[in-house]
Amino acid sequence: MTDPHTGRPIVAELGRPETAEETWLRKDTARRSRKEHQTAFNLVLALIASLGIVLFLVAVVARPDSTVDRNVDYRQVADQADVPGVTLAAPVLPKGYASNRADYTDKTADGVDVWTVGFLTPDKQYIGMQQGIRANPTWVANQLDQHRATGTRSIGGTKWTVYDRRDEGQDAGNQLYSLVGTFGTDTVVLAGTADDASFRAVAGAVAKQLSS
Repeated sequence: MTDPHTGRPIVAELGRPETAEETWLRKDTARRSRKEHQTAFNLVLALIASLGIVLFLVAVVARPDSTVDRNVDYRQVADQADVPGVTLAAPVLPKGYASNRADYTDKTADGVDVWTVGFLTPDKQYIGMQQGIRANPTWVANQLDQHRATGTRSIGGTKWTVYDRRDEGQDAGNQLYSLVGTFGTDTVVLAGTADDASFRAVAGAVAKQLSS
């Protein structure tokens, strides 16, 4: 119903036509209400999108402390690398050991060529081996996160420097225990989560190959 004199709609609650100010206030309130609803709707959409991205990343991105489930023939990779004048450590290990990584890198940031092999033990623990070709002290220290040695031990007729961080638990990551041995101008660093028996097996096999 409209007022015959002004042509403005008669508001039932008021019993009279609304004023221009009341009309503006009513429309402004409705406009702000629509805007608030739209903002809330956009926020919900953004949250859903963010959650989807997080779930996707969790599903497809490998965790830093996880091991890749694949089998690499590290001895064949070592043969194919064909590095003149250098024997790459490719030890013969007991049954049950496997490798999930093997690669040769020319000139790291420390100026050292590095042969890297990742070993999986029979009980699914990890030992990473890095052979620094003509390694320098800076490279060795960086492989051990600048930690100090905790002792030495003889394995396979070779003196190995020990870096035992098992008391640090998860804070040590994949470097719960490390062994460092020198073979001529090269340095081999073994680091991982395996037990003493597995480290002895790998270190002994490395020493047997590189010392012969």
